[in-house]
Amino acid sequence: MSQSNLKDAIPAHLPEELIQTLAGNGGVRIERIVSRGHRSPEGFWYDQPEQEFVLLVAGAAELELEEPHERRQLGPGDYLTIAAHRRHRVSWTHPDQDTLWLTVFFAGDTAPASGRSGA
Repeated sequence: MSQSNLKDAIPAHLPEELIQTLAGNGGVRIERIVSRGHRSPEGFWYDQPEQEFVLLVAGAAELELEEPHERRQLGPGDYLTIAAHRRHRVSWTHPDQDTLWLTVFFAGDTAPASGRSGA
């Protein structure tokens, strides 16, 4: 058994988002993502074969989703599930503090959980 903390080992200089796989198997992947003013490149959209559960642990962010088009502002504790192949992008993260995400990628037909949108 290993123990760590999501807030440990975050570099002082973060030129790119920090993405680390914390655990997983063939059907599930759990990642820690640290953003500091990062966002998706202009015109870039994620289109993933898995569903994605996103929990914002710290910081602030805005996600943009397509079909239907919407924007979701997220703060600490906010979460949502993004359906497989629903195009989405990070349109903003707080530039002066760490935005810490916990994401879980999984296959299946589980209905998306509804979290507070903040928008």
